[in-house]
Amino acid sequence: MQARPFIQSVSLKSIALAATLSLSALAWGDNLPPVVDTFANPENNSLALKRQLITDSLTGGGSSAQQQVEKGMITVSGDIAPARGQLGWVSLVLPLDAEGGSQNAQAYTGVVLKVKVNKGNLSLSVNSSEVNNYDYHAAPVRVTNDGEFHEIRVPFDSLKRAWSEQTPLNTTTINSISVVAYAMQPEAFSYALDQVGFY
Repeated sequence: MQARPFIQSVSLKSIALAATLSLSALAWGDNLPPVVDTFANPENNSLALKRQLITDSLTGGGSSAQQQVEKGMITVSGDIAPARGQLGWVSLVLPLDAEGGSQNAQAYTGVVLKVKVNKGNLSLSVNSSEVNNYDYHAAPVRVTNDGEFHEIRVPFDSLKRAWSEQTPLNTTTINSISVVAYAMQPEAFSYALDQVGFY
């Protein structure tokens, strides 16, 4: 008789937990949502995950960058200063999972972004948890430097690795998207993003 309220309480908690997990599953389904970032939040992307700005200081370079988020867009600018004999770079990373785990994007064809390039070169990489040498699948982002935003679609099957075996991207193992400013020689860069997602 006395155990019944405890059992009912445990059952209600279990039901509530199951309902929460079910709602989470419904929200994401088997695939990622199509919008990754609208830059509405100054720190987090649309998946409520913190953006990261990483430079080539990890590999001996001296590149620097700053970012500013306002009016639904992010502006990233700075200076590329490569280490001798290396590519210089600054990477804006948009995580897809809080723990860096794999997410399923196989329902999509590629990545779409609205971008304005003021100066410098950009590439896009789709980062897989299967790649452990940082040679992620990437493609150059070719945009006219005309001060206007352009919608660019980058198919998954156009992405290549730079120095590793050319394996196709496994779209069930994606954990982040990176927009990378790069150069072989010291130079300034500046670009803005209005939205990043899948199509």
